[in-house]
Amino acid sequence: MYQKVVKRIIDILLSGIGIIVTAIPMLVVALLIKKDSPGPVFFKQKRVGIHKTHFMIIKFRSMPVTAPSDTPTHMLAGAASLLSPFQEKIRKYSIDEIPQLFNIFAGSMSFVGPRPALWNQYDLIAERDKYGANDVKPGLTGWAQINGRDELAIDVKAAYDGEYVRNLSFLFDLKCFFGTFFKVAKAEGVSEGGPNRR
Repeated sequence: MYQKVVKRIIDILLSGIGIIVTAIPMLVVALLIKKDSPGPVFFKQKRVGIHKTHFMIIKFRSMPVTAPSDTPTHMLAGAASLLSPFQEKIRKYSIDEIPQLFNIFAGSMSFVGPRPALWNQYDLIAERDKYGANDVKPGLTGWAQINGRDELAIDVKAAYDGEYVRNLSFLFDLKCFFGTFFKVAKAEGVSEGGPNRR
């Protein structure tokens, strides 16, 4: 009941409010992105959704357009050196993730759940299969994100995702949701070239 109905209602309401509240800040960020480097404002990428279906995630573009689009950053040589100071900032404080409010509103994502893997992150997808973590909707944030973010190895991250699945509830979602604010405010666990930055 909670996962299929209540959680979805909460996602629709909060993402709708979030889109309205952040509309002007998103416009400002969009203008700064255009000023900072050539290329589109948004970055779209195929990700793995619930039951291993695919969807297009939307983020603010936080890398040069010359960077490979389907390569996990930890496999991209010299990833940090590619970034402008502005791009480093919006990644450090997860500002690039804000447009995912539209993914949540549309239903391909939730506020809380395992972070959506790239379609070609076969190691992460396989590890999540062990815990049933591919059978819940991916999230803007999750239990793994407040327990290490980019610093987690694939097997550890998948284990945290499995723990989330086992404890999935309104109270656990609240714990993940509010725990994220502290992590983002401190920029903890962010590591360019880490296993989940893109």
